[in-house]
Amino acid sequence: MLLIGIDLGSSSVKVSVVDGATGRALSTASWPPSEMDIAAPVPGWAEQDPEEWWKNFTLALAACLAPLGTKRKDIGAIGISYQMHGLVIVDTNKKVLRPSIIWCDSRAVEIGARAFDRLGKDFSLHHLLNSPGNFTASKLAWVKENEPSVYRNIHKIMLPGDYLAMRLTDEIKTSYTGLSEGIFWDFMRGEVSEELLEYYGISPELLADPVKSFSIQGGLTADVAGELGLTPGIPVSYRAGDQPNNALSLNVLKPGEVAATAGTSGVIYGVSDRAQFDPMSRINTFLHVNHTERLTRLGVLLCINGTGILNSWLKKNTGAGLSYQEMNDLAAAVNPGSDGLMILPFGNGAERMFRNRDIGASMHGLNFNIHRQGHIYRAAQESIAYSFRFGLEIMKETGINPTVIRAGESNMFLSRVFRDILSSLTSTVITLYNTDGSIGAARGAGIGCGFYRSEEEAFSGLKVTGASEPDQRLAMIYDARYQEWLDILENLIYE
Repeated sequence: MLLIGIDLGSSSVKVSVVDGATGRALSTASWPPSEMDIAAPVPGWAEQDPEEWWKNFTLALAACLAPLGTKRKDIGAIGISYQMHGLVIVDTNKKVLRPSIIWCDSRAVEIGARAFDRLGKDFSLHHLLNSPGNFTASKLAWVKENEPSVYRNIHKIMLPGDYLAMRLTDEIKTSYTGLSEGIFWDFMRGEVSEELLEYYGISPELLADPVKSFSIQGGLTADVAGELGLTPGIPVSYRAGDQPNNALSLNVLKPGEVAATAGTSGVIYGVSDRAQFDPMSRINTFLHVNHTERLTRLGVLLCINGTGILNSWLKKNTGAGLSYQEMNDLAAAVNPGSDGLMILPFGNGAERMFRNRDIGASMHGLNFNIHRQGHIYRAAQESIAYSFRFGLEIMKETGINPTVIRAGESNMFLSRVFRDILSSLTSTVITLYNTDGSIGAARGAGIGCGFYRSEEEAFSGLKVTGASEPDQRLAMIYDARYQEWLDILENLIYE
């Protein structure tokens, strides 16, 4: 059986076709060639058009299917990974009513903060394991408060992956993990939080019915199958947010295991069997993809908005046609510490680890007589590694203290410079695997449709492709530089 994996990100939509028997990707494609736009009609807002997601998916899928020829008839299941925390709203005709308010949008920060105060810290942290913060429930409350005519016409709300599944199957569903990532889930009671919905004045009828992450969730409709060149009835059998899915793709399913990614945002994601929370809600806890009523599996997530997007911004605005590899080569030619240049990478909205403050990105110590292009690229990678260490120190307070971090061969982890800095700075081994989000989603589809008899079988094709280990010399340099960077950061946070 062949398996399709879809990874709906905020930069692109990536599709892979995986041979279920070997775990090998037969073809992979992403669209658009340049990164998708994120609209910001008001500072701090971030929106995307779900129709653009669909168009980009169809183009990526067509490119992915082209080399398969008649083998496409062997495709037996579809898995979906998607950018988390977004809000998609549709009417009774399943038409989108407004652009999606995506994960890095900051407009609902104050609404979530008020909910945290009114519901109470004790209730929020023990029942929701999080502040309502800037998550999907609070974004919906913003629409209710600020766009009442839109709100009145809502039939159902969805997460980005739910929308893609709806387009494929014509069925509106979500997942239990999705309800938890939207901060709709009461972990103590194991159900949707009545108190949260009542506080926000949201009818439970607006929520889609939940399904298990691994399950048959609907079949490809005949019309869509004809449009895509696939067989009608192929099941969607897996869906998960990008970070739980990244963990799945790396076989991070057991307590104590940790995954990381550094795409548009940067994430460290650890699995726990205990209901843990940060008293200041700087990190967040959600249901993991393999959580059941009998087996507690929770994902503890640190998200840093301003990571890979800094590298992307530099490529667009200073790269002059350079590839990411050429940027990495220029960075590698610069001394560790970037000859005094430092960057704060937090230019992508409010940061949860700063308690939803938006401190912006900034450059420090720039010397026109010393610093060149490569200095900026290395300082960017160093600053992103500093932000990971800052977040990891918060995670250690909740018992997540890794010695090994698993990552896929993608995004910033393709840079040896970045991996060596992060490994030395955090005293962890960074282990790379031959996978990414779309391949992980394909494996998830194989589990959900029953093709794989066990999780072990699903990951038989997962291989280590590289590793970075702590370097004592780099650790000494970067420990000192991190303290200087931290001083600059704290002056901004606590000014």
